[in-house]
This record gives sequence, structure tokens and C-alpha cells, in this order.
Amino acid sequence: MPITELLVRNANLYGDEISLVEMNPELQERREVTWREYELIEPIPSAEFRREITWREFDEQANKVANLLLKKGIKKGDQVAILLMNCLEWLPIYFGILKSGAIAVPLNFRYTAEEIKYCLELSEADALIFGPEFIGRVETVFDELDKVKFCLFVGEDCPTFAECYHSLSAECSVEAPPIKLTNEDYAAIYFSSGTTGFPKAILHNHLSLVSAAETEQNHHGQTREDNFLCIPPLYHTGAKMHWFGSLLSGSKAVLLRGVKPQWILKTVSEEKVTIVWLLVPWAQDILDAIDRGDLKLEDYELGQWRLMHIGAQPVPPSLIRRWKEYFPHHQYDTNYGLSESIGPGCVHLGIENIHKVGAIGKAGYNWEAKIVDEFGQPVSQEQVGELIVKGPGLMQCYFNDPEATAAVLKNGWLYTGDMARMDEDGFIFLVDRKKDVIISGGENIYPVQIEDFLRGHNSIKDVAVIGIPDNRLGEIAAAIIELKPQHECTEEEIIEFCSELPRYKRPKKIIFDEVPRNPTGKIEKPKLRERYAGGSVVEVQIKN
Repeated sequence: MPITELLVRNANLYGDEISLVEMNPELQERREVTWREYELIEPIPSAEFRREITWREFDEQANKVANLLLKKGIKKGDQVAILLMNCLEWLPIYFGILKSGAIAVPLNFRYTAEEIKYCLELSEADALIFGPEFIGRVETVFDELDKVKFCLFVGEDCPTFAECYHSLSAECSVEAPPIKLTNEDYAAIYFSSGTTGFPKAILHNHLSLVSAAETEQNHHGQTREDNFLCIPPLYHTGAKMHWFGSLLSGSKAVLLRGVKPQWILKTVSEEKVTIVWLLVPWAQDILDAIDRGDLKLEDYELGQWRLMHIGAQPVPPSLIRRWKEYFPHHQYDTNYGLSESIGPGCVHLGIENIHKVGAIGKAGYNWEAKIVDEFGQPVSQEQVGELIVKGPGLMQCYFNDPEATAAVLKNGWLYTGDMARMDEDGFIFLVDRKKDVIISGGENIYPVQIEDFLRGHNSIKDVAVIGIPDNRLGEIAAAIIELKPQHECTEEEIIEFCSELPRYKRPKKIIFDEVPRNPTGKIEKPKLRERYAGGSVVEVQIKN
């Protein structure tokens, strides 16, 4: 069945129950400061920072979106892009796109204007639905978007080049549109990228999405009594596919806009959250705040919190040992996945295997996994090879890129590009990545993009960007810079030059040294990694 049928089922069975809650603690704090400054005593309206919808309202809003898109000329098989921060409208819009028969195309909210344009063109998007945070970026490229027929704006003060989503959808029917969907119909395009930094458009069908829901619920046992706290961005397959466990079980979820430790614990406490998915930095921040005394666990009601799981990056075993000291009753799990394998879960540790922290686990529910050599043959125990996976959540293809598809999909297996080994108990451990993508705080950073940017500096002869371990973020980007002869450059000048990059792409460490290249001209990054494990270099830690 298509994923939309799960929403219809929940609306029929649990229509009056809360499906989604949006929490905006930053807005709440800002309002509280304002009220104190002006010595006002009226209560702050909770609607300002907390919104909720029932399963019936969720389904009806999705139907309105679908009918609006069909009215605007969207046809089955068209592509509709979403560029929104996490909000209560996000998932109804996503499901409305699917109900119209169109393909949902979530965009990373970190994208620059040019990246937005590139991904819209790559996915052949016919429409764009965006929020107020992106007006400037969308307006910059709007006139160049030849295929985009229209833009819908989610917010107040609609810009002149777009149409108001709220007013238009309000006029549409809450009845489901007469669009027939099957498992094999295309459902969504997600973006990924390799070391070149150019995103690939990953096409999934409804079967992939449903399989993700089944895998997630099998791993974490969601029931209707659970409440999932979703903090990561919904454009990411990880966040959405973990929420699919709530969709399948008909249980409540909370969208938290913000990652401060006190916001997370306050939300868990007040909303009676039972499951939280964290990234390593957020878990680290919570533990550090407890250590400093900034957070006191006795101030919160946390007894119902049963599961904390982490994904999107390697997890230091020391972090989980610290976590269990403060939260000894918590179940713990970690998940491994790729956008090509519909996000997390193709490999997972399992809550019963906390003694194996450090491993990514075994093949997930409905998945197969093995480690192979360069000829595709299984390697022996403890031998390093490439991790490949197989299951119902595999992508259909890289959209309009058969060559790239053939390079990673072979005989029904996805070649992940990750190097791994398997221990005597069958648990898989990641060793390194074939690709040089840096995963910092759960976000992919593409070295080539930063290298190309830095080479625009007049004093730089050569540059290489590598990931180096970091306790909080998992990895940080380090730029090894080789200056031109007779040129001088300070770290302050490099920092200032990098200020033109998006903050998350700026190197966190600058190292002045030679950049080694092999006879074919390729940077020898393995040598750089070995060198900085114990070499003597001039390096500057940047706090940005």
C-alpha cells in the first residue's frame, strides 16, 4: 500500500487524538523577556510557541494541499519541492504532495541560492513551497527557474513573486482527491552527494517509504502510548523515517525547533516524550550541561523517557557510558543508513546489544548486509571491505543519471562506499569511507567545495580539506593550506576569507603545511590523516 494510506487509517481510527505538536521555545523565551522588560502580567498565549493538530486535521490538511496542487495544474508524476524549517505545516504538505500523485522533493534548508537552483533543476521541480527564512535566496534565483510553474509561500507577508499557501489551501476541499496510488509509484526525491559536492537526486517509491516505517517500528517498538521527539530537520531522511514509526503506530510526535539542552529536557518533561533521537553533539551538550550543574535532572519529569538513539555519524563509546551513568534506565540504539537506502535502519545496533557500542550493528529488519572486496566477493572475518546492503528500501535510481546509478546498484545490492569489518559475532564496524565526505554534527560537508573556494585566495597555492576527530561533532573540517612562494598569510586572513562560506562549511581548523599529491596529481589524503595524528605543524583552532 502507498504510505498515504497509513495517514488515512490513522485519521479514521484516531481522528480526535493529537498527531503532531510543534514547540518553539526560542519564541517563548523571547516573549518572556519582552513581558518582563515591560512589567506586564498577562500570561503569554501558549499558541505563540506551541501548536498541535489531530490525526483528522493532519489528513484534511494534506487533502487540501493535494487539491490545491491539482487545481494549480500539478499532475501525477510531477515534482514539488519543499523548502521549510521544521514546522507544523511540513508533514501535511509532504503528504499532500504525495496524495496529489506528485513526487515530494525536500530541500536542505542550509542550501545557498545557487544550490537551491541546482537542486530544483536537477529534480525537474514543477513547483516550490517555501517559508519566510528563504525569501531572499529564492528571490535571487526565481527568474532563472524555467521549469518551476509557481511558488507557494508558507507564512505571513507573502512576497510578490509567490502565492499565499494558507489562503489558497483554505479554499480547497478536505476530501481526498481521486488519485490512485500503488507501491510502485514514485514518491520522493532526496539529495545526497559524494566528494565532488554536487548533489545527486535519489528517487524512491512508496514501497521504500512503507518499508522504512516497518523497519523503524520493528527496531524501536513504537506503540500508541509512545511520543517521539523529532529535533533534526525533516528534509533529512533520518528524521522523517524515524517519525514513520510514529505514523505506523498511530502515536504522537513533537517537532522541537531548537537544540539547547534545557529545551530538549523541558520538552521531554512537559510533553511526556518517550523516544528521543539525538545527534552526537546534542547528547554531548546535555551531558556537559548536567556536569556543569546548568541542568538538574530532578527539575524535570523524565521517568517515561525509555529510549535514546543516535544516528547520522559515528558514536563514541565513551559518550554512551557517560549517558548511562545519568540515565541508567534508558534503552539505547544506533542506526546506520543512507539516503539511497531510505535513511536509517538498514544496519542497526539493537537495544539489546549495548555491550557492542562502537559497532553500527547488524542488518536491520527486512535488510541484508555484507562486506565485500573490490570484486564483490565476501571478505573473511575482521577483514576490511566495502559494506553493501540489500532490501525493500533501496532507491529506484539516481534521477536521470543511469551511469551513477549503475556504479552503486549492482545485482540488487547498494554499494555504500563505506569501508567496514565484521567481528566474530557478526557485528559490523565502520573503518573508513571511500568517499571523503566529512560528517560533522550529522551534516555532510564536501571537501572539494571548500577546497575550490579557498583556492580563490591570492596567497594560496594548494589546499586539502580533511575530517579529523572531534569529541562533540564527531568530525570537524581541517584545511591544510600550502602558500605560494614569497607569500605570507595569517590565520585571521583565512578566517575572514571563509566568512563568505555558510557557517557549517567553514573549516574549524587551519593548518599551514605542504599538500602532498601523487604522480597523477591526486591529493594524498591518507598521508595527511596519518601526519596529523602525531605530526608537528602550525595549526590554529577556529571558534565559529
